[in-house]
Amino acid sequence: MSTTYAQAEIDAALAAIKFDAQGLVPAIAQQHDSGEVLMMAWMDRDAVAETMRTGRACYWSRSRRAPWRKGDTSGHVQTLVDLRVDCDGDTLLVLVEQTGVACHTGRHNCFFRAIRDGALEEIAPVIVDMDKIGKD
Repeated sequence: MSTTYAQAEIDAALAAIKFDAQGLVPAIAQQHDSGEVLMMAWMDRDAVAETMRTGRACYWSRSRRAPWRKGDTSGHVQTLVDLRVDCDGDTLLVLVEQTGVACHTGRHNCFFRAIRDGALEEIAPVIVDMDKIGKD
């Protein structure tokens, strides 16, 4: 079910995206069929192009200063279904088919904390022990 794009489509997308001063753009990963927001990450030009070319989500890791191919160590891959650019060209919506969990904490998504009764509370359980399979 992976979506891939031709070079002309990749070039058109890259021309439409407004990367910040560090050459990055925020990318929101969303489960394509349920609408669940899975995570937010950053993409540089190469990550956008690789994601569009291969059909597998690739991001830019600011902490590692290197490409981050989702699932390389955990096996929890994001397969591209659609890539959308917002109205200003400064944010991407990456619609994916998530295999496994999206969050490095072992939860299905990264938005598992909410303010409840004046405190930050974890509202979703750990599904996978990431220490046993590798975090990415």
